[in-house]
Amino acid sequence: MRLRHKPWAKEKIQNYPQYIVPNPENYRGKWNLLFDNKNPIHIEVGTGKGQFVTEMARMNPEINYIGIELQESVIVTALDRLIEAELPNVKLLHTNGEDLREFFEKGDVSRVYLNFSDPWPKNRHEKRRLTYESFLRIYEEVLIDEGEIHFKTDNRGLFEYSLMSFSKYGLLLKFVSLDLHNSDFEGNIMTEYEEKFSSMGHPIYRCEVQYKNRSNH
Repeated sequence: MRLRHKPWAKEKIQNYPQYIVPNPENYRGKWNLLFDNKNPIHIEVGTGKGQFVTEMARMNPEINYIGIELQESVIVTALDRLIEAELPNVKLLHTNGEDLREFFEKGDVSRVYLNFSDPWPKNRHEKRRLTYESFLRIYEEVLIDEGEIHFKTDNRGLFEYSLMSFSKYGLLLKFVSLDLHNSDFEGNIMTEYEEKFSSMGHPIYRCEVQYKNRSNH
């Protein structure tokens, strides 16, 4: 999907530091100061236009949410949502998912959401998939012990690959659905992509996996 360039996006991002955190590395290990509470933090890597993270924040005021998005032209739509929603428990980071360790230390994050990530279907691009082992290691280094990843996609190939990758890494599979919208799962918040693909009749795949507590070993 080609993204329309928005030349004004950079300036808009800079104009709203209360929503898009300008120097997230300053909060490493002390995000509670920014949110002004000690509630758990859930992050969404690749937050897109922000529908999921905003709705989750609205439904769960006792959890702090951080949406991470690299594309300037996409994060400004998420920003508009936040401005409109006026929710105190959600922030955005305009950065790359590979840089998480610069902004979070071990235990800062309680849960990672991966929704409709780029499938990178070619074998030579395997290392770019957000469920590749190097990313799983990054998440582990910022999550609490026994922290979780919740993963959703409409791409069967990516889902199968991810289940294998999670298994190989030693993650515990807590939930799996091969057709989320026809399951008894409650409380699903849809992303923009999810609405689009499910309206076209695509099944939505979802799983929850948990890191094992390695400190016991």
